[in-house]
Formats: sequence, C-alpha cells, structure tokens
Amino acid sequence: QVQLVESGGGLVQPGGSLRLSCAASGSIFSINAMAWYRQAPGKQRDLVADITSGGSTNYADSVKGRFTISRDNAKKTVYLQMNSLKPEDTAVYYCNADLLRVGLGFFRNYWGQGTQVTVSS
Repeated sequence: QVQLVESGGGLVQPGGSLRLSCAASGSIFSINAMAWYRQAPGKQRDLVADITSGGSTNYADSVKGRFTISRDNAKKTVYLQMNSLKPEDTAVYYCNADLLRVGLGFFRNYWGQGTQVTVSS
C-alpha cells in the first residue's frame, strides 16, 4: 500500500505562517517530482508549487515570494512553507507525487487526502 499523508493545515490569521508536510509511505523504490496543489470551494484544483528530484522548483505567480517548497528525499517527504498568508490562500491543499513502487517498472501519480488551510481573522 503506497500513500501520501499530509499534515500541518489549520486556521491562521492573515499575515501568519503555516508549514505543510507530506510523507510518502509504503514500498517505494523512487520518487520523481513532488508538488502541492490547492482547491478553494467552487474552484478548480490548481498547482501551487512543484519540485523535481534534483531540487528545481516552480511556483504559481500568486505565491511567489511567500511560499517555499522543499523536500527531504531520505524521509520521502515534501514541505510547503507558507508565509504572509492571505484570505485568498484559503483552500484544501493536496500533495501530489510521481512514485515508483517496488516491483513495478513505471512511475504512477498519487494524491494525498488533502489538508484544510483557512486564513481568517
């Protein structure tokens, strides 16, 4: 059983910070790209940031300069440090990763269950 488990969401005031974590577990041989997406009520799921296995990063324009994605390959974990949070950052945040399972010859794409982030005073 391979899964992605997010943690770190919650309620924060505007201008505050949160750090999300997503750990991959199970019989994983290798992890390629990892990413964070978010989905606000009534809206589509959008990419927030992604990071390659080599550490190259990409960000949505709306979060550049405020959010930082990072990963710890030894822990099979990706992080999203969110600073200067705004009410419009309120959404369910989903972890996404391309994982190579032990015994399989190709990468598959996996999603986490999501974690709620609410920015409100």
